[in-house]
Amino acid sequence: MNDVPDSAFDRDADGRLFSPEVRAALAGFSVDGDTAALEAAAAVRSAARGLDQLRSHGTGSRGLSAGALDVLIRLAGREAGINVKDLAASAGVSSRNVTGLVDTLERAGLAARVPDTRDRRSVLVRITPDGRTWLEDFRRPSQAAMAAVFRGFTAAETTTLRHLCLRLVENQQHLARYLEDR
Repeated sequence: MNDVPDSAFDRDADGRLFSPEVRAALAGFSVDGDTAALEAAAAVRSAARGLDQLRSHGTGSRGLSAGALDVLIRLAGREAGINVKDLAASAGVSSRNVTGLVDTLERAGLAARVPDTRDRRSVLVRITPDGRTWLEDFRRPSQAAMAAVFRGFTAAETTTLRHLCLRLVENQQHLARYLEDR
């Protein structure tokens, strides 16, 4: 299942939302009839896709991809700048990918490559004043959109959701390492 379709949801006996369409489709796929993990994965994909679409809509109208936005946000927290290798590591992507994103930000005047004063062989990437202005202009509508997406969530629910999603990421990382070692 790619994701949860845009359709009405039902509630189970505990009052928890589920998609009858996804449950029915997965019932025939599961080995033992237990679709809970498969349904949860479909729901996570659906939520992630929706957030990505919302983010793309917000950044696209401002001329940046979601990846370039991620890099720009990371640069904003590094007053002195950061080298491409460390920037890539912090974003969990390849240096090659970050180099292309930095090229995009540089062409837009939002970031600049500067010499590293501590190491003549190294180059740092820094956010520019225009980059800071761009982020500030993006911040308010972005926060309003997230407030709408998480409307009705308590602070504890938001924290629990974050924790559970990061547990998924952690489990995926462990599985990936296991598969690489085989």
